Amino acid sequence: MTPTDPLVQTPSVKTPEAFTDAKAAVDRLCELYETATRFLCQEFASALTDGPKGPRIRAFYPEIRITTHSFAQVDSRLSFGHVAEPGVYATTVTRPDLFRNYLTQQIGLLIENHNVAVEIGASDTPMPVHFAVANDTSLTIPQEGAANFTLRDVFDVPDLSTTNDDIVNGVGFAYADGAKPLAPFTAQRVDYSLARLAHYTATDPEHFQNHVLFTNYQFYVAEFEAYAREMLADPKSGYVSFVSTGNVEITDPKAELPPVEKQPQMPTYHLTRADGSGITLVNIGVGPSNAKTATDHIAVLRPHAWLMVGHCAGLRNSQSLGDFVLAHAYLREDHVLDDDLPVWVPVPALAEVQIALETAVANVTKLSDYDLKRIMRTGTVATIDNRNWELREHEGPVQRLSQSRAVALDMESATIAANGFRFRVPYGTLLCVSDKPLHGELKLPGMASDFYKTQVARHLMIGIRTMEYLRDMPLEQLHSRKLRSFDETAFL
Repeated sequence: MTPTDPLVQTPSVKTPEAFTDAKAAVDRLCELYETATRFLCQEFASALTDGPKGPRIRAFYPEIRITTHSFAQVDSRLSFGHVAEPGVYATTVTRPDLFRNYLTQQIGLLIENHNVAVEIGASDTPMPVHFAVANDTSLTIPQEGAANFTLRDVFDVPDLSTTNDDIVNGVGFAYADGAKPLAPFTAQRVDYSLARLAHYTATDPEHFQNHVLFTNYQFYVAEFEAYAREMLADPKSGYVSFVSTGNVEITDPKAELPPVEKQPQMPTYHLTRADGSGITLVNIGVGPSNAKTATDHIAVLRPHAWLMVGHCAGLRNSQSLGDFVLAHAYLREDHVLDDDLPVWVPVPALAEVQIALETAVANVTKLSDYDLKRIMRTGTVATIDNRNWELREHEGPVQRLSQSRAVALDMESATIAANGFRFRVPYGTLLCVSDKPLHGELKLPGMASDFYKTQVARHLMIGIRTMEYLRDMPLEQLHSRKLRSFDETAFL
């Protein structure tokens, strides 16, 4: 329940209500969220024009809550859609309009598996004015000192105590009243990432699809656009639009895309389907820090899979430029996730994703079985945080690479896989050998140009085919128990 305080002005909201219909529950979430954001936006606009009226202005995130008194007898093969034991579980919610399908599905599973109603009402978590204002393009938050009042004296601002990864990191998160988490992220954590995504990718979160391809080269973008136009020209493809930087959206395969004056840090493109099951391509650039940043924020959208389809250094003399590497293990020397996921935690290969990747390679290359081994190695991928590792003395690094049995080295794959493991997002890696620094084949301009021309299209198509295979897989099979710990949230 929302606390009452005469010194705090809040919107009038309905009392919590029990629902046994998931769609009706989500409708109430949307109503509560709209009431809260509209109130904050109106009061903020008024405060900017006329100054604050006196009392503190506050609105609250909506909340989903469930209470169960028995151990549910659910299909033991299912990794989500149920809580582990009797108790009270809750989650705050933001942007229910954006997450409508996800929320309807997850709430429906709770009701079905536990045969109890879910309670929808206002939470005790204040909504920061920054995130409410993000829904109104006519308003912006002024810099500290630019307004005629101190912002945090009147409105709530982001609070790090509810904007963190404590739930997914498994550190024993509980809400203030003792309720256990229903979902992997709090509303503030989601709002923070939605804002960051728009900043880094220059596309709105609404455009992101459930299947995400990461690459570390812009060369893949032209091929992705060409494929998108081909799909838009085919009415049977199921794809309905292509979204480019700056939220430019086309549905006509011959439509022009205006040139981008200023590229964002992580250019992102979306080949969309009406139900969100299309494909998003993100050029994260080079380095584990970028890889972590992208996956930290995309994770709140709860994608069904993400894959790395980038370039790597081949570490074996038997490899050739253009060969593929299917990662089945990772040597983590990227260090950016050490505090969140210690290096002693194994990051396993996921059979469902591995099979889809190998099937896609065979489909695109027209090779199979033993012949496939000519162009693809399965093995350990090492990810390092030093792009110029070749310039250091080689005795130590090369010895570690050899001891690990690594077959390839890059700067992003292990980070993406590790964050997939941490966030319970199915992950995989298929890299393409672009140089062999240990064997005298450095990535030089002329050689690289020829390589890119011949390999990018095929590599990208393998990633697309893989996502299409995974899209046809039942969710309960793709989101398997391998990514779930002892005490998991009910929501994916």
